[in-house]
Amino acid sequence: MERSDAKQLSPLTLAFLGDAVFELRVREKLAALGSMPVQQLHKRAVSYVCARAQADAVANLDGLLTDEELAVFKRGRNTHSHVPKNANTADYRLATGLEALFGFLHIAGEFDREAELFECIWQDSESGIDN
Repeated sequence: MERSDAKQLSPLTLAFLGDAVFELRVREKLAALGSMPVQQLHKRAVSYVCARAQADAVANLDGLLTDEELAVFKRGRNTHSHVPKNANTADYRLATGLEALFGFLHIAGEFDREAELFECIWQDSESGIDN
């Protein structure tokens, strides 16, 4: 898919894909830590991919996004969707923006940039996650 095609997708479609992309990157990082019980893997994965953690992760990207990336993030953040009962509305909107950004980068074939931004998030959040 062309970059221009990715720009035409709805923010929720980008977030739908970005959710999977972000979770896959988290799972790859956790798997690289070595074997551990599946319940522990799941618990740690959820601690990274929940709306609250993703909202916190947005702060790690402050000043790092290009104008285009920031525009995609804002489109995702500002879109109206159903907020689950277990999520804070502000956190959910920030998380949707982050997921839209990762979905956009993935569809646009910007895998190196996707990895670079994820590393910024991972390194900062890894120090704050309970093992």
